[in-house]
Amino acid sequence: MKKTVMLILVGKRRESILSVQNILTEEGCFIKTRLGIHDGVLEGCADTGFIILDLVNDMQEHRKLAEKLNTIEAVKAKLVEIEI
Repeated sequence: MKKTVMLILVGKRRESILSVQNILTEEGCFIKTRLGIHDGVLEGCADTGFIILDLVNDMQEHRKLAEKLNTIEAVKAKLVEIEI
């Protein structure tokens, strides 16, 4: 069994998240699961976030998604393949 996940660290969350959201929506057909995490809620909401994606389809599409996300200032996306 082989899985591909993408780890996305979002800095300046308030400024960059709309661009991230647009790209994830655009490429959403091969995102099986998405988990978004950020520290703090309500008045203590942090300006950084972490997104984990469980991806399906081919690696070429995954790389294209990572490249798009990495063009956004203060956003870093990394692909991880794991197999048992």
